[in-house]
Amino acid sequence: MKKLDKIIVSDNSYKSSDPYKLIESNISVINLLRDERIHPEFYHPDSRISYYLDYYLAQYNNGNFSQFVWNSKWENKLNNEIRGGLKIIGAEKHLKLFIEQSEKVDSLSKPQLQDFLKSEYFGDNSTRDSLNNDEFYNLNEDLITLNSQWLRDHPDLLVLSISDMFTELEKCIGKKINH
Repeated sequence: MKKLDKIIVSDNSYKSSDPYKLIESNISVINLLRDERIHPEFYHPDSRISYYLDYYLAQYNNGNFSQFVWNSKWENKLNNEIRGGLKIIGAEKHLKLFIEQSEKVDSLSKPQLQDFLKSEYFGDNSTRDSLNNDEFYNLNEDLITLNSQWLRDHPDLLVLSISDMFTELEKCIGKKINH
């Protein structure tokens, strides 16, 4: 397996007027690589960042910041990728909020954080409630648009037909992909 030096997306997603289609195409490639058991260190780093930004957005939209913390198990590597990703796509308001929320998590004692991560998410949960922040929903900054535009303008973006995407990925991972 060689490291991917391109962010591979479909030509249909690139041509779409829906900005999420480009992000979704990147997600599909990452998910395919995951299904093939390819370690994330072999993904293009910015492809991975876009993927993680979408994960963060989905978690926050689905259950607020506490859900992101709980489901991600508050991993430093992931948090650093998201922090860096928010900065690189120009999401200054989201970055500020992410840093503020991270400080809340970091202010928890180690036992408090571990208890939260091992607890049931639903039901009475004061730690969960203390980590939530609805300000996210009022930020006038569209993460989907920013993420999509960043991908679209990326110098390593490779736009291919679906069949050519598989051919390129098979070359990179060194084996046939069942599709």
